[in-house]
Amino acid sequence: MTEDQILLGIALTVALAAFCQILAGKLRVPALLLLLPAGFVAGSLTDVIHPNNLVGPEFSALVSLSVAVILYDAGLGLDLRQLSGRTRGIVGRLLVAGVLVTFLAVTAVAPALFGMSLASAAMVGVILVVSGPTVVGPLLEYVRPTDKLRRILVWEGTLIDPIGGILGALVFHAVSSSASPKGHGYQLGQFAISMGVGLVGGAAGVALLWLTLRVLRLGETLGTIAQLAVVIIVSAGCDVVRDDTGLIAATVTGLAIANLPGFDMPARRPFFETLVQVIIGLLFVSISSTVTPASLKPVLLPSFVLIAFLVLVVRPFVAFVSTGRAGLGPGERGFIGWMAPRGIVAASTASAFSAGLSDQGLAGASKILPVTFLVIVGTVLLYALTAVPVARRLGVVRPSRSRPLLVGGDRWVVDMGKALRSAGLQVLMWAGDEDERERIRGAGLELARGELLAAATTPRARLEGITTVFLCTDDDDFNALASVMVEGNVEGPVYRVGPPHEGRGVIAPYTGGDVLFGAGLVRHVLAERYRQGARYLVQPASRPVPADCETLFVVRADGRLDPVTRTGGAAGAGAAAAAAGDLLVLLGPVP
Repeated sequence: MTEDQILLGIALTVALAAFCQILAGKLRVPALLLLLPAGFVAGSLTDVIHPNNLVGPEFSALVSLSVAVILYDAGLGLDLRQLSGRTRGIVGRLLVAGVLVTFLAVTAVAPALFGMSLASAAMVGVILVVSGPTVVGPLLEYVRPTDKLRRILVWEGTLIDPIGGILGALVFHAVSSSASPKGHGYQLGQFAISMGVGLVGGAAGVALLWLTLRVLRLGETLGTIAQLAVVIIVSAGCDVVRDDTGLIAATVTGLAIANLPGFDMPARRPFFETLVQVIIGLLFVSISSTVTPASLKPVLLPSFVLIAFLVLVVRPFVAFVSTGRAGLGPGERGFIGWMAPRGIVAASTASAFSAGLSDQGLAGASKILPVTFLVIVGTVLLYALTAVPVARRLGVVRPSRSRPLLVGGDRWVVDMGKALRSAGLQVLMWAGDEDERERIRGAGLELARGELLAAATTPRARLEGITTVFLCTDDDDFNALASVMVEGNVEGPVYRVGPPHEGRGVIAPYTGGDVLFGAGLVRHVLAERYRQGARYLVQPASRPVPADCETLFVVRADGRLDPVTRTGGAAGAGAAAAAAGDLLVLLGPVP
């Protein structure tokens, strides 16, 4: 290829990856639903984005390193201490049953469907056991199931990614060594050596990250660079010693960093998270461009049969045997049986391993990537189209009523929570000071657990069941900082009470975001007016607002909560935006 063609191919790949991910975010669908078809179409229409033309035969090595970074990031999200109670047992059974049943079922039917060898079928089987949070998460955001279901499915998808990556690498080595004429003992030894190399590499990665993150205490930027460098060095080093053991090392490193005490991991990793998303986009546009229409044609109809088998037989059976006597209702068990899309690790491992098996002359190995491609697209599309009506039919969709979290324990904040509760909302409150927490309990309001906000600042944590956060403490800098840290970990928006106009705190005057109420109702003004006797009133929107009252919230007839904000808009319009059947929460006058 000429230099101009290479530049055009790189630019087109980046443009497709960015556009698909942005559009998927706006549509609230998994990015893979757009990335894979876009790469396939572009690869069919032009050769300029084909990775073998842009990179050459070294593309498989880049895929391996990219998958290592993705699996390391997935491992970082696996804080096993957050998996507790009945959820732990359900998720554990789903993982064990899902891996065993899916692997055995696909391995059994793939030779007849695709005319491949049993070894190739085993590789397809282990590839298709994975799901992943990058496809499950966006679907659940769209469906809005109950908190219990969301927690179970997100944990299953998050844990199955690294497990699938490790199993994929192990089965690959087992399949590769099966062609050896030296007997099963030799093959088992080769398998053990591969596992040992991966574990040693993982231990080396943990030691290096302990040095950089714990001993040297590098900051966020340098710490991110150190993490990326360690993952690539360890993964590449293991692959040099033993092919495709780098995935094991990367996954073990991420799991250890997330769960060993003493690591000073930053609460937010925006650069690393952005880097992973860029890698995902570029990787899957490139991978899908290698899938040609000619390679899909002979496996198209059998793949539809496999998708139906996975969706209608395998997954419901896994859900049935895993959720018995678990305290779940029939609708909840049914929805778990209707949510198992395939995602990132499936495509990555298929691309990483299929070429090596094809080079060894394994029968049917060339069909591994096309079959995986069709199963990913088919399952994601099927669940995206049917998840909402299925959830509604099963009665597992969370009600649309808002559940606000009020952070702060001053008397005026506690009374505000009582006013919102009297308007029919389920209010949750949090405060750090024990006296304030006791005040919340005395008011009969639900008090969140003590570590709620600390947990919400960790990567991939989520304030489950909370639709809106109102930060109303007496520390303006805390409110401003918490609004930045918690944003993205709650389903809806995050608001904070306004700081004094003349304030010059460390953070508050320079932080954007949604500020509650009008320009005059800043924190100290609200507190002073309450101290002087002003109280909250709840009245129907059909009644005129008294001239000496100010509208703070509009509670919609369906239970949605819209606060008045400084920036205006629909919520900021206050009573003018209210309709018949709505309720208004007002701040009354000082007596």
